[in-house]
Amino acid sequence: MRLIGGLALGLLLALAGALAVLVISGLRDDVQRSDVGIVLGSKIMPDGTPSPRLQARLDRAAQLYGQGMFAHVIVSGGTGVEGFSEAQVMARYLSEKRGIPGTAILLDELGNDTEATARNSAAIMQAHGFKSVLVITQYFHVPRCRYALRRADIDTVHAAHAQFFEARDLYSTARELVALPAYWIGGPRKDRSAPNPQAPVRSGTPSI
Repeated sequence: MRLIGGLALGLLLALAGALAVLVISGLRDDVQRSDVGIVLGSKIMPDGTPSPRLQARLDRAAQLYGQGMFAHVIVSGGTGVEGFSEAQVMARYLSEKRGIPGTAILLDELGNDTEATARNSAAIMQAHGFKSVLVITQYFHVPRCRYALRRADIDTVHAAHAQFFEARDLYSTARELVALPAYWIGGPRKDRSAPNPQAPVRSGTPSI
């Protein structure tokens, strides 16, 4: 019984340590001037507007754009159950609500998960000659995004977390403890079959 108890305690301590590393890593921003920013998609509300979580990501991206941290931004997301293209909704918000020129916004409408976003963004970056990226997402998602982008052969990856926290983060952080090791075990993938970059959204042009 003592052995079992010791093993259980060791496992709990290991999980607690991994959780602490994940959270600290995600909250420790690495904001540096980059060729392009990437905002990962999230839920769209039934009325076609970004959810509070997604809006926080977009607001942080707009803040960093205004500070001159990047001159272009990739908005990446697929079409959710609500029936809206996350990328188009994100582009429209940045253009209409935050004043970012449409010519500075590049869409990846097939970014259905983190790996797809990384792969598609790498193709967009290659097409535009971009070498460095500053990714914006939730703090718990930052470590996996960094790893996915580097696995897609993007060597210079910086990150910033959205200033938004909610109770759901507890579940999301726990999920990352499983998802991140799964990425490591999966090993590198060099799939370059990403779709061609979408045309940028023009300022004032309806996105959906």
